[in-house]
Amino acid sequence: MSRHLVKRAADARFERGPGDGYRRWAMLDEETPAVHTGFGICALEPGGSVPPHVHSYEESFFVLDGPVVLRTADGSHLLRAGDYGVLPVGVVHGWTAAAVTTARWADMLAPQPRARFGGDTYPVPLPDGGHPPVPVDVRDPRTRRMGHIEPSNMDVDKQTQDMLAVSASMRTALLAYSGITVKMMVDSDLGATLSTMFLVQYDLNGVAGPHDHPFEETYLFLDGEGEGTFDGERYQLRPGDVAFAGVGCVHGFRNTGTGPLRWLETQAPQPPGRHSYRFVRDWAYLEERLDA
Repeated sequence: MSRHLVKRAADARFERGPGDGYRRWAMLDEETPAVHTGFGICALEPGGSVPPHVHSYEESFFVLDGPVVLRTADGSHLLRAGDYGVLPVGVVHGWTAAAVTTARWADMLAPQPRARFGGDTYPVPLPDGGHPPVPVDVRDPRTRRMGHIEPSNMDVDKQTQDMLAVSASMRTALLAYSGITVKMMVDSDLGATLSTMFLVQYDLNGVAGPHDHPFEETYLFLDGEGEGTFDGERYQLRPGDVAFAGVGCVHGFRNTGTGPLRWLETQAPQPPGRHSYRFVRDWAYLEERLDA
């Protein structure tokens, strides 16, 4: 079976889920090459809601179009586009529409939900605290499991203390190299233990050579146009497309558009402390040395 998968935005198939007005496009599940990853796009229509529930997996989310209300035992959160967060295993939560437009968010589920166990989701009560939903305050130290990110957060020249995505800590500093910038969003510092979620941007000269990992990666393309190569197969990738690389899938990317190429990326399980990348060029270099 192929170790990679590409799905096009034009082929989206949203299916009804629990609650009123809720639909989800399951891009990665047990019917795909993914083993550790469940990934999809959720949509909640005006007036809709998803009843309170818990999962036996970790759920990370990134709001594409808001607003939408996320209810948890800690209170109600009014989320907007660019907000993200993590819901650890067993944390009760529910969703409620907050506008006259449809809200959409990407969700990352790890470990992968099992259909034979009803999707590993269990309805539970969640008392109504009676307080109105409040926006995510990214600078408040009490904000523990959520954050916010904008495209400007990926611009190296614009980074200031006020531009930090989660809090005033070096954990949120940009990683920049060879025309590529990476901004971590969901990881162990935010409370995740089974997966990560972050934003990647390629400038016009951004290129990543062929490599693979000891974990699965998923890419939801947000802006620009690029070329992805997976085990020798090339794909043109545009906003709304999703690509997946399983363990051992050799892959690389380059920007083929006229502006920045930006995508949301997830990993499961979380990367190890060492040897999370295996670049083809490094081992080719060793072969050359041995031949010499």
